[in-house]
Amino acid sequence: MTQRSAAADVELTPLAVLVLGLAAERPMHPYEMVQTLLERNEDRFAKTRPGSLYHTVDRLHAQDLLQINSVQRSGNRPERTVYAITEAGTSALRRSLTAMLRTPAVEYPSFYLALAEAHSLGRHEVVGLLTERLGAMRGELESVNRSVEVASEGGIPEMFLLDAGCRQAVMQAEIAWTESLRDRLENGDLLWIEEWLARTTPSNRTEEDSE
Repeated sequence: MTQRSAAADVELTPLAVLVLGLAAERPMHPYEMVQTLLERNEDRFAKTRPGSLYHTVDRLHAQDLLQINSVQRSGNRPERTVYAITEAGTSALRRSLTAMLRTPAVEYPSFYLALAEAHSLGRHEVVGLLTERLGAMRGELESVNRSVEVASEGGIPEMFLLDAGCRQAVMQAEIAWTESLRDRLENGDLLWIEEWLARTTPSNRTEEDSE
């Protein structure tokens, strides 16, 4: 079995995608990978503690997706092994990225679930909860904005920040939608469970029909 065909059977974890992506840019040693991920704020996609990243590098090397490029020695400091991506690693990375970019993932966000069943709570309680959520969301958006600003000022090219730009747009849209929902509930413009039950219970229907 060739390296390329073997890559078709490998399922990459998020951290493995990040590691292969860095190795595809240029050969790196694991410590440099950790520092680069932190510098680009990409550690939010996967746990990037040195131990977990070194373990991922070892596994990718065992799967022939990474290969040793060189071993660096400097005085009495420990040796640093520099890894480069292999042909199989390039194929595996490409397969994972094309699948993720092309096909929307089937996800089940807890917020959507809560919205679907929010009518189980009282109108005013939901208004209060959404108000709290809006505060947290605005704080998170400010944090993302600051991270993008710092990265841009530090010379990080926009191509490494596309995910942050997407997050900004999605969060802004979600904040606007949630704020509108909160206001409609607060103003009574949105029918809620009590009013709906009052209109649809059999006894009320009978009274309305008799009138």
